[in-house]
Amino acid sequence: MSQSRPYHHGDLRAALLASAERTLREKGSGALSLRELARDIGVSHAAPGRHFKDKQALLDALAASGFQRLNQTLDSTDRPEAPLEPRITALARAYVTFAIQNPELLELMYSRKHDPDIDPELATAAEHSMGHFVQLVTDAQRRGEIVAGDPEAVMFAAAAGIHGLAVLATNGTLRPDAVLAGLDQHIHLLLHGLKPR
Repeated sequence: MSQSRPYHHGDLRAALLASAERTLREKGSGALSLRELARDIGVSHAAPGRHFKDKQALLDALAASGFQRLNQTLDSTDRPEAPLEPRITALARAYVTFAIQNPELLELMYSRKHDPDIDPELATAAEHSMGHFVQLVTDAQRRGEIVAGDPEAVMFAAAAGIHGLAVLATNGTLRPDAVLAGLDQHIHLLLHGLKPR
């Protein structure tokens, strides 16, 4: 007599997301399948449907989980009382390190972030991650450490450079250790410009 697989799991949603992230790292998002994930964690093929209506819902949840982890990292790193340069350097280092450790996940996070049908949980988590840098700019403007202007526009100018470094470190253009070693100088140039003084 064959044993059927259980329908329930202690924490099925968390187990599915952990298995999905493993598959994402090893094989890419194209290899993700709810049926394969169910087989991987030993539940019936119908069990994942209790949490994810389809593969896209799983990808959205995985991206939201990535942003939540990034946000926890940024939350624990941010020191609002610190002067601008050490504060933004610490946040940039946390962001780039997260990217280096989770390149496939970061790519998924940003590929879903701008989708017009974005899941509300994912939209909120993505917005929170940018909120750290907007608050940093707002605080620095209030203290006279940075140019005046729309904090979001100023933030995007800075964030583009930081995210660009993260991408260069994860796509093989630059060695990750070299990016992290040169991060202080990069942030200094970002804040002070390239024009001779």
